[in-house]
Amino acid sequence: MTVTDGEVLYRPGPDVRRTSRIGRYMDWLATERGIEAEDYAALWRWSVADIDAFWRSIWDYFGARSTTPVGPTLGRREMPGAEWFPGTRLNYAGEFLRAVDGREDDVAVIGVSQTRDTVTYTNAGLVDLIGRIRAGLVRSGVQHGDRVVAYMPNLPETVAAFLATASLGAIWASAAPEFGPQAVIDRFGQLEPTVLLTVDGYRYGDRDIDVRERVAAVRAAIPSLRHTVALPYNGRVVDGAEPWEEFTREATAIDAVPVAFDHPLCVLFSSGTTGLPKAIVHGHGGITLEAYKNHALSWDLGPGSRLMWFTTTAWMMWNALVSALLTGASIVCIDGNPMAPDLDTQWRIAEQTRPTMMGLGPAFIMNCAKQGSTPAKDYDLSSLRLLAAAGSPLPAEGFVWAHEQFGDRAPLYVGSGGTDVCTGLLQGYPIVPVYAGEISAKCLGVAAYAFDERGNSVVGELGELVITEPMPSMPVRFWGDDADMSRYRATYFEHYPGVMRFGDWVRFTDHDTSVVTGRSDATLNRGGVRIGTAEIYRIVEQLPEIADSLVVHLEDPSGGMGELVLLVQTDHADGHRVDDELARTIRTALRDDLSPRHVPDTIVAVAGVPRNLTGKKLELPVKKILQGADIATVVSRQAMANPDVLDDCLAAVQGR
Repeated sequence: MTVTDGEVLYRPGPDVRRTSRIGRYMDWLATERGIEAEDYAALWRWSVADIDAFWRSIWDYFGARSTTPVGPTLGRREMPGAEWFPGTRLNYAGEFLRAVDGREDDVAVIGVSQTRDTVTYTNAGLVDLIGRIRAGLVRSGVQHGDRVVAYMPNLPETVAAFLATASLGAIWASAAPEFGPQAVIDRFGQLEPTVLLTVDGYRYGDRDIDVRERVAAVRAAIPSLRHTVALPYNGRVVDGAEPWEEFTREATAIDAVPVAFDHPLCVLFSSGTTGLPKAIVHGHGGITLEAYKNHALSWDLGPGSRLMWFTTTAWMMWNALVSALLTGASIVCIDGNPMAPDLDTQWRIAEQTRPTMMGLGPAFIMNCAKQGSTPAKDYDLSSLRLLAAAGSPLPAEGFVWAHEQFGDRAPLYVGSGGTDVCTGLLQGYPIVPVYAGEISAKCLGVAAYAFDERGNSVVGELGELVITEPMPSMPVRFWGDDADMSRYRATYFEHYPGVMRFGDWVRFTDHDTSVVTGRSDATLNRGGVRIGTAEIYRIVEQLPEIADSLVVHLEDPSGGMGELVLLVQTDHADGHRVDDELARTIRTALRDDLSPRHVPDTIVAVAGVPRNLTGKKLELPVKKILQGADIATVVSRQAMANPDVLDDCLAAVQGR
């Protein structure tokens, strides 16, 4: 099947408006609010033109509960500083309890693992586990506003611990056990947590990984930790930690403490080019409303639905996975190597767990296409109604492969969003066509546009992805940035005052489809996980052989992981070179202290690292030049501190 970019692969049938959740919401709007929208485009225009009425409709339609009267939708509208639903008090975990009330025997979570057998929790079983963890947290002294952190895989126990923490009004953060100790310390250390939940180890494919030394290093570096709890996931004992069985010994009812709409629910981490990873605080109210709007209206999730999306606990998609529970849907948690023993592993898990929606990585889709995989023929995937992809751009060939496999029965919707809002900004909807190589729509309530350098909205050409109206799930703040929110403002609002900039290149069409081509800043995007170059520099430049370094990520236009290139200025007396031993030292340090995603594909020796007159590394200009841009258009040699090294760097990388 041969198609061109922008060609329609799927058009919703005449019954979709009647059978989809967004269709029923539109009918409710017409009946209850007098809002007549003939199609999705009209609905989106209303949702961003009257954001007060739109977000109040989401609250009312899904029946969110406040223990205090619900007043105005917006107290303040400006960005940054928008104030949503002032005076309301609710709880994210309380909304989950409301969703499962009366459906105690329905399945809530299926945990698929390469470390242990598959486990299944009903709603009643999950509520019981949440209550037990909550009681353990209370015995550990956790109170409203305290931080609970988890160094755990994507397990039902991790899901339950998040909800237990939320029920207390405490604040959650998680990191995947693949992260080395320094990456965990850089994140958790900022929060001064009181309780650490961890595992002893895990299996990744056929590899047995012991994380007890990492756990010890984390505990030693964070003096605020008063208590550590260890799940014996791989059958080992973590010294000095309370065993999970003892911690969860007490069954108690769950009293979800009402908190303010913007009370911190969780902290997600997004690394930048300087300093520690940004600790992005998300609130109970914003994440709750996004669960209703995004998961129900875009993903068509609700009672009887099931979401399967491979993710680690370090990615915002894990939080999105958990949020599906608020709609009454069930979820599949997967831990292990999603490519072991072979490419079909995820399809076999889908056959086993029967999801209605399955999330896929663009690189995985392209690998399936290149290898000629035929999952719809080889496995019973009849439960699927929707496929989704996010994390990086997907070429038209990936859309075509998915359509050839599943046809109109399970259309593929590609989305783009991020840690900053913990949801999608651009994605598909059941009532919107699928276009080859393009993202189908702007999300409801998201005033998304492409801006040029002067702040003008552009169509048909690349621009900076921005939103011009506030959203409830915008970050409450950055942790530790409370006094003047200077880092928050610099991150999102410095370039276009009053407009939130995300650091992505996007091109919109005249019918509001879009293509996101990659990062517009130097933050790296490796398979959907953002990696800050500062993290890499802190490790590499501690090595005695390294005088300086620069890292760039060259995205793969075919949807793969791309190439991570590390340029190093060495201290070798006999010239600038990287021998096999030094390359191994660099890769081992990054893998052990950070994670496998931080390990470069290519290491190149250079005479020096290009910097501007203020000493800043020229990461983005070097990347643009390597991607084909003319040097004169992206960097002025007169504005460089060391213009003589630029040509050497480019020659070294281009000759790799």
